[in-house]
Amino acid sequence: MASRKNGTLYIGVTGDIARRAFEHREGLLPGFTKRYGVKLLVYIKPFDDIRVAIQREKNLKKWPRAWKIALIGETNPDWRDLYEGLA
Repeated sequence: MASRKNGTLYIGVTGDIARRAFEHREGLLPGFTKRYGVKLLVYIKPFDDIRVAIQREKNLKKWPRAWKIALIGETNPDWRDLYEGLA
């Protein structure tokens, strides 16, 4: 998730992306995303195995910021909010 294009980034894992993104968008959860206005869902990577998803999250959090921005840009160059496309 991001506050804006090239803005503050947040990486997380969830079993219900629509619910979790809604909570962040509406500021329903105290913490980092609320404090920094991180409301745009700009990247999604589904996994069948939660253990693999958690490991991916841990790896991404260690990446340099430039790599994270490039990863988002590969699939969402305009940094569109993907929330509206969730089923």
